[in-house]
Amino acid sequence: MGFPQDATLGDAGEFGLIAELVALFPQGEQVLVGPGDDAAVLRVRHGHVVVSTDLLVEGNHFRLDWSSAEDIGHRAAAQNLSDINAMGGRASSLTIGLAAPADLPARWALDFARGFAAECSLVGASVVGGDLTRSDKVVIAVTVLGSVTEAPVLRSGARPGDTLALCGRQGWAAGGLAVLGRGFRSPKVLVDAYKRPEPPYDAGRTAAEAGATAMIDVSDGLLADAGHIASASGVAIDVHAAAFDVAEPLQAVGAALGADPMQFILGGGEDHPLLATFPDALAVPPGWLRIGTVSEGSGVTVDGAEYDGPTGWTHF
Repeated sequence: MGFPQDATLGDAGEFGLIAELVALFPQGEQVLVGPGDDAAVLRVRHGHVVVSTDLLVEGNHFRLDWSSAEDIGHRAAAQNLSDINAMGGRASSLTIGLAAPADLPARWALDFARGFAAECSLVGASVVGGDLTRSDKVVIAVTVLGSVTEAPVLRSGARPGDTLALCGRQGWAAGGLAVLGRGFRSPKVLVDAYKRPEPPYDAGRTAAEAGATAMIDVSDGLLADAGHIASASGVAIDVHAAAFDVAEPLQAVGAALGADPMQFILGGGEDHPLLATFPDALAVPPGWLRIGTVSEGSGVTVDGAEYDGPTGWTHF
């Protein structure tokens, strides 16, 4: 680091910090012009460009006393990379806007960048630019660009008779959040799942190639996000609770908190698995779990009945 270890963002200054951050983000072959100009220039070889933007606000989406700067970097990248994955595509480039107090240690920003870069490396994506400014709390804005080689998989394509399937870990981040909210740090595997989600980055393209009719990443909650597919597609979705194997750590947290562990699975978000519909059960790729059915109608049910537990996070 080109400034003292105890330097704050105010000490480092905008351009001093930018110089340090840029060095942490290697550029891929798709980048013609990277950080340092008014805008990046990217090479698009074929297919369609897909773009998504997310915000993370201190106190709403993360807490500095719960997660390290690297953890937050991983999470910020993961939730954006997962959005491109959910379209059946692959992320290639990202920009980051960081607003933070002037007295925040500069090493926090660098550790955040290291975590962000490490997560991006899992899919070969490059950070190609961004912005820095002062704020009373940490606010992170990320825009991600990627591509799909064929038509993107939308939320609106599910049809009656389709099979609902899930790929990736679900409910673990919600279990970890419940633990942290009670002031505990165990089971560690759930706390770690909350701090650093593990989206199935190869599953989106696999699902698209297998003929997925609709797809979404589970960021707000399984039932809430299934509801987005149901609404956009004009169909009804029924989730089969028996399809899920409730992992031992979730059972332990449920017992400790006096809660049904299925509420973490059905209502939990932030693990970023993929939820998709396929034309029939035989079309579901290996590694995906069949968890429900699509029919005529509207709304989402669990085992044929309205679910009376939490269905997911609401932002307002």
